[in-house]
Amino acid sequence: MKLRDAPAFYVRTLQTYLRRAGLLLPLAVVVFLPVGLIHALPVHLDITDPDLDGAIEVVAVGGAVLALTAIGLIGEVFYAGAVAIALTYPGEGDPPSLRDVARMIKYRRLIAVDLLYVLLILIGIAALVFPGVVLYVYLGLAAPVVEIEQLGVRAAFARSFDLVRGHLPLVAAVLIPLELGGDAITNGAIHVAQLLLGDTLLSGWLADTATNVVVTPFYAVAAVLLTVALIDDRDGSAPRIHSDRPRA
Repeated sequence: MKLRDAPAFYVRTLQTYLRRAGLLLPLAVVVFLPVGLIHALPVHLDITDPDLDGAIEVVAVGGAVLALTAIGLIGEVFYAGAVAIALTYPGEGDPPSLRDVARMIKYRRLIAVDLLYVLLILIGIAALVFPGVVLYVYLGLAAPVVEIEQLGVRAAFARSFDLVRGHLPLVAAVLIPLELGGDAITNGAIHVAQLLLGDTLLSGWLADTATNVVVTPFYAVAAVLLTVALIDDRDGSAPRIHSDRPRA
């Protein structure tokens, strides 16, 4: 697969999102209702505007930006793993219900992958920015791998690296624009909510949750589609993607 295949992944991501919205959106509500509060706290506290002088202020603002970047990634990785179950359910017949997905999630592994992934990205960005971006792409398929191939945390990161190797431009061209676009939409929605509802924690929480519920499934679906396609490219076979409408 080449960089020129990126538009096809965007089209298929949109098609899958629309077909499976009945499961993807409720699943996103379950994940991002609590996570949205975590995201909204630093925005409400305005940690990017410290009352300091000179070099100390620069360091403080830089640290705040890193913190916001890390916090913004919390939940996305876990959700991508849950979406992997929803789209590659191994059973025959109807795709899984929300209850089925909740029962099948490897909670400890996905939470560990989510937090460790955020930590590694944070360290990479703090180093020189570029290493953080590279790690973001190479390790970005770890959560879907956990659920699709039933791997542990270390093995999932290693497998993600192996799958992306040789396909870095394609994976970057799909995941990075979706991440940046989602962040921009979320930040814009929070700003609008604060203008309309006031600068409160509640307004930030509601705006963050609502936008993540609508937008993050695009990133998660794309990550799962990439994972399945790269598994097929590497191994010659891969789980099929369910395209049927979910059960009620």
